[in-house]
Amino acid sequence: MAENKTMDSIHKGVLKKFHTLCSVLGLSEDEKRAIVESYGVESSRDMDTHDLINVCANLSEQANKKNGTNDLDKLRKRVMAAIGSYLHSVKRESNASIIKGIACRATGYEDFNKIPRERLRNIIATFNNKVKDEQGVNDVINSMMLQSFMSGNASYGEA
Repeated sequence: MAENKTMDSIHKGVLKKFHTLCSVLGLSEDEKRAIVESYGVESSRDMDTHDLINVCANLSEQANKKNGTNDLDKLRKRVMAAIGSYLHSVKRESNASIIKGIACRATGYEDFNKIPRERLRNIIATFNNKVKDEQGVNDVINSMMLQSFMSGNASYGEA
């Protein structure tokens, strides 16, 4: 019985993925129906889980080809901006080769263009967080210095 529930949840998840991929690719109802009917069923719910997994793999590959290079280029540009922003915040020299070198050393890849999508996202988040953290620390220090200055001035004025 537990196996049935597990298989049902897997089937539901793959079915959801199938419909999501169809939307991502902009497939019409007729195109979706043609895919489903090619497996001898009338509804995607009636498809075998293994068939759904195979269809999703094919659709996912098409979606990656459709969005892949453009998406990676955007992520690479965001990495460049995040690292550049960090270097600017710590008053360090930056140019494209320095930034790419930092990204490569941080990820362990020798070629900037070979860094996978997930690692690019991690680098973006890490360097953006470093900039935010540094700004937060600077705000606290400035606030403490101002408070110290104000309390120091008050005691000088009273004496």
